[in-house]
Amino acid sequence: MSRRVTSITLDNVDDLPSRCRRCVFWELDPVSKQRCEEAGFPELEKEAWISATLLEWGSCGKIAYVDGVPAGFLLYAPPAYVPRSVAFPTSPVSPDAVLLMTGQVLPEFTGGGLARMLVQGAAKDLVRRGVKAMEAFADNKWERADCVVPADALLAVGFKTVRPHPRWPRLRLDLKATVSWREDMEVALERLLSSVTPEGALRPA
Repeated sequence: MSRRVTSITLDNVDDLPSRCRRCVFWELDPVSKQRCEEAGFPELEKEAWISATLLEWGSCGKIAYVDGVPAGFLLYAPPAYVPRSVAFPTSPVSPDAVLLMTGQVLPEFTGGGLARMLVQGAAKDLVRRGVKAMEAFADNKWERADCVVPADALLAVGFKTVRPHPRWPRLRLDLKATVSWREDMEVALERLLSSVTPEGALRPA
């Protein structure tokens, strides 16, 4: 079995899960997202966002493959490229961090360490570019698969709360710490990424 992790580009964007390929929850503000979905072209907006982010900032995600089959992904970017980030009451993201937007390991590939490979691949990429941390807006009352990840799962893999909130805390992970994760953290991350499917239109309040 061969496994590899590569950066998301316009050449492999179609390897994202179909729901994520059509989802622009993070890439557009709520009003623009609604208009885009009503017009029926979210895939084009997703591709345009990836293209602009690649050109202006660089790699904004990772895709994992098992025997050539897409098995999981992560998306991340500076908050300036993520309009939805300002909609959270615990914004803004710290100046030295990028925003972990969303991610997933497909159910049939969980348990094989792909989550660790994805996050460590992202960490190595970002550390080389001078980024110190990854932050995420989390959901304290998470009940269903959506674009906002459950707070408990992020805390279980080493994220720390930097701005508490009853519903939408902002959490932070030191990127250098990801290279020495314990096995229990890896298992928790697998559970996190297998439960998150970017399909909803959750609107932070």
